[in-house]
Amino acid sequence: MKIYEIGSGEGLDALKTAQRDTPKPGPGEILVKMKASSVNFRDLLMIKNASVIGIAEGRIPNSDGAGIVEEIGEGVTSFKAGDRVVGCFFQNWEDGPIGNTVMQTALGGPIDGVLAEYVILKENGALPVPEGLSFEEAATLPCAAVTAWNCLIEKGGARAGNTALILGTGGVSVFSQQIAAVSGIRTIATSSSNEKLDRIKALGANDLINYRENPDWEKQVLDLTDGHGVDVVIEVGGAGTLPKSIESVRVGGTVSLVGVLTGGQIDPTSIMRKSVKLQGIYVGPRAMFRKLLQAVDTQDIKPVIEQTVPFDDALEAYRLMESGAHFGKIVITF
Repeated sequence: MKIYEIGSGEGLDALKTAQRDTPKPGPGEILVKMKASSVNFRDLLMIKNASVIGIAEGRIPNSDGAGIVEEIGEGVTSFKAGDRVVGCFFQNWEDGPIGNTVMQTALGGPIDGVLAEYVILKENGALPVPEGLSFEEAATLPCAAVTAWNCLIEKGGARAGNTALILGTGGVSVFSQQIAAVSGIRTIATSSSNEKLDRIKALGANDLINYRENPDWEKQVLDLTDGHGVDVVIEVGGAGTLPKSIESVRVGGTVSLVGVLTGGQIDPTSIMRKSVKLQGIYVGPRAMFRKLLQAVDTQDIKPVIEQTVPFDDALEAYRLMESGAHFGKIVITF
């Protein structure tokens, strides 16, 4: 079978193609013929900074993928050959708090990912694809959509009538907007592109801020909330935007931190002064993914796919991700 693996090159040149034998599923495992894999910013970082992060040479990248069960291993009862499945980001996290053991089962990092023609998944590391979703749509969900759900609903605690600040228009941000729209949560969306702001407005964003035209955007957020601040911030920038996010959130509000796109330093004074809950979010467990899939199915949430790229041209998907020109998700098709 054909695979992509992380080699010893620099930057995206580290991504190489190779051939391996098609694996056989062991007890409690399923063999999946991949149909689609979406690209996350994390996948790009893994390829470009493998040696710094400590990713083993030869690691297959990408955490998110969907396909058809080809074969099941001994003891598997949840799936059969021919079933449509989507993998879970973590292969050993059913529910409860995250821990060190869970961290070691993240696809495309500590263990091989899904950018291969055939992939082994744990029985408890996959879920059925809802009938209304294509393979491409399902492949966008394991990381970005579960993260958005966790940031906004689970750990974020946002409910109808609350207000959320959404930074940017990448995968997590667009899913956050879609989840908020069907949950009755008001949103304030930011971007440096008016075109992207128009697109997220079409998804239901209530207020828009171009942060390039309004560098003191936290003041505009406060104006839009009558000086109170938002209930939840979906923070994808990191240290460079975090101080503004903290100023934008209400006293006792929540900042869900999922991104490290910008550098900088943090003064914790405002976190303490406003009793802000600042929480790091690293995707979520299988039980949470199941809730998300149910919401996507029943609320008819359609993942926004900017572009699909053939498997043989997978490098182009990472180049698009690197450019930052995309809105929503980028998907590699097999």
